[in-house]
Amino acid sequence: MKEQATLSRKTILLMAVVTGVIVANLNFIQPIENLIAADFDLSKAVVGMLAMVTQLGYAFGLLLIVPLGDIFNRYHLIQFMMGLSILSLLLAFWSPNAGVFAVATALVGITSVAPQIIIPYAGYLAPSLQRGKVLGIVLSGLLSGILLSRSFSGLLGSVMPWKNIYLVAAAIDLVFLAIVHYQLPHDARGHQNLRYWPVIRMLPKLFTTQKALRGAAINGFCLFGMSNVLWSTLAFYLAAQYHLGSNVAGLLGLLGVAGVIAAPMIGTLVDQRSPRLTVGLGMVFSGVAFGIFWLVGHWLLGLIVGIVLLDLGTQFSQVSCQAIVQSLNRQESSRNNSVFMFSYFLGGSIGTLAATWAWSHAGWNGVCGVAVVFLVLAVLSHFVIGEPEKLATD
Repeated sequence: MKEQATLSRKTILLMAVVTGVIVANLNFIQPIENLIAADFDLSKAVVGMLAMVTQLGYAFGLLLIVPLGDIFNRYHLIQFMMGLSILSLLLAFWSPNAGVFAVATALVGITSVAPQIIIPYAGYLAPSLQRGKVLGIVLSGLLSGILLSRSFSGLLGSVMPWKNIYLVAAAIDLVFLAIVHYQLPHDARGHQNLRYWPVIRMLPKLFTTQKALRGAAINGFCLFGMSNVLWSTLAFYLAAQYHLGSNVAGLLGLLGVAGVIAAPMIGTLVDQRSPRLTVGLGMVFSGVAFGIFWLVGHWLLGLIVGIVLLDLGTQFSQVSCQAIVQSLNRQESSRNNSVFMFSYFLGGSIGTLAATWAWSHAGWNGVCGVAVVFLVLAVLSHFVIGEPEKLATD
């Protein structure tokens, strides 16, 4: 097919890098929560809510904006959303008080949805027998952005005013907007003869009528929720347990490089074996990680091993579930992705809120208890709804 011929390795790598650069916007706040709390004179619980607002904004952007990828030319839509994201980052940099920053961080979440337009675009262009591998590469870029954003934010927050992080991010995004304009393939479909509200109203039906989509959405909700349970409270735990600052919280994010390296191999495993198997492995890794956090998280080595396992578990889940979702219907790929990713980041925002509340009331034991609730829900979904043994083919 013509579309598939345009998906060169260079194009795949470009998509991977751009998704990582843009998704990084969502995670700058996590390692610098203590700095924000001190600057705006806020409690840790309130700063945790600001982090939740970013992810909740992203979830609603996924629900209301990503389906536009099935209506409009994705080449233009991706660039438009990148432009709005840059403006939101500049507002966060300028914020004179906590109220304006709360609005800015919500807008950062809402507008940073271009990666979730790029991902179904990559799935649409990829040959069916290589879709898992292609999505694994693109998602490794996404995970790299999440990991490096924490390190980027934590390290810069230790050497400059934390607001400058958002200014630097806006400048980087502007450079990549220019690269995307000249290098991203044009969308051969053009604009589709679809209306916005009928497309939005169709989303609940997609969820209720597609068992595979339901299973992927619930698994993503639970395992990304578990990931955010850790990352939304890690800066607090490091400060309380080890008297360490935002720079160390950022550096620990680099431990997830194992998940980045594993992503293409996970995609190949999904293609050649079974997404049900790889989803199950994701739950095992994530569950073992929180067992380690609870039992030996007071030792730095235990914390390090747990972070590696948790990021592997998150990546197994996301690559597997994305491959399932993008194998369902190429003409509805953006809408299916919207349903999946809305559930994914809704789980992340709830995990953030629940974990910060638990930290305030029950400390580290409460945080680990929240993760157990997410894990139990994931296991129930795995056995009641399940995942397909094989991906659907075109």
